[in-house]
Amino acid sequence: MMRVFVAIEIVNDEIIDSIKKFQDEIKIEAKPVESRNFHFTLQFIGEVSEEMSQNICKSLENIEFSSFDVYLKGVGAFPKPKFPRVIWIGTDEHGGNKLISLSEKVKKVLEPLGFSPDKPFKPHITVFRIKKKIGNISKELENKKMINFGMQKVSNIKLKKSVLTSSGPIYSDLMEISAIK
Repeated sequence: MMRVFVAIEIVNDEIIDSIKKFQDEIKIEAKPVESRNFHFTLQFIGEVSEEMSQNICKSLENIEFSSFDVYLKGVGAFPKPKFPRVIWIGTDEHGGNKLISLSEKVKKVLEPLGFSPDKPFKPHITVFRIKKKIGNISKELENKKMINFGMQKVSNIKLKKSVLTSSGPIYSDLMEISAIK
């Protein structure tokens, strides 16, 4: 069995550097996500067999999309800044809508295999995970709301495998779907 998810990786070095800078500057007790792991999760699939992962790959091959730009901007927390579990970076509206329609395409090809997302897709990149109660961080986030982290060109989607280790997850690529143009 393996844990898999469909993702778009953040590969623009400028963005990665500006996110790392943000991670260094914000003073909260949280575990920063490693820069090589920055991504949008289009759909988390979960534990599947080797055989099922091959079926997933076949289904994902049916997705067609054109490349587009997404601007990374704004910072928030799930479920909310008063009780944060995750700190994330958001997107501009146009890029966000493109990501949402891409997630719909993923959902559509995976549904026949019995996979559907447990919650609606919200375009974001997780940059911190918070294990214990750290209280309200609204203040820390407030002045970071408008940060612009840069622009990422989205020209491929990946099916990724996640191996959980004590020092954090290790991701590897199972397949890649490239934009048609």
